[in-house]
Amino acid sequence: MAKQKQLQVSAIENGTVIDHIPAASLFDVITILGLDKIPNQTTFGANLDSQKFGKKAIIKVADKFFERDEINKISLVAPHAKLNIIKDYEVIEKRDVTIPDEIIGIARCFNPKCITNSEAIVTRFKVEDKVELALKCHYCEKITSRDELQML
Repeated sequence: MAKQKQLQVSAIENGTVIDHIPAASLFDVITILGLDKIPNQTTFGANLDSQKFGKKAIIKVADKFFERDEINKISLVAPHAKLNIIKDYEVIEKRDVTIPDEIIGIARCFNPKCITNSEAIVTRFKVEDKVELALKCHYCEKITSRDELQML
């Protein structure tokens, strides 16, 4: 007997679905993308069952298609997330979120003495470790870890 699929969150006509977000990172993704400040219909589900993660979260944003820098932000807090681009209720494109080799103007350097924290200089990091997340500051060369990560 085939397992019946059930929609746990309603479908959208056009927009983006961000799936496979770790349940604990849901509100981080909402915050870094500013989804609490946009007029678009936004639906999210938390603690949904996931074979891969145990529990996951999902966000559906109507009439919104994310830019590269927004996807890079997602990658820092939800590196295994998947983006589904929806047009006319159909998935027309699937994208894996991947951490880029360089992060520019997205995160804050954790070093309080770094020049980027006292002057109007765009932050720039080389990604040293994509699994554990280690960002090396271009200016002070200190490493910012996932635990120390703060978005701009």
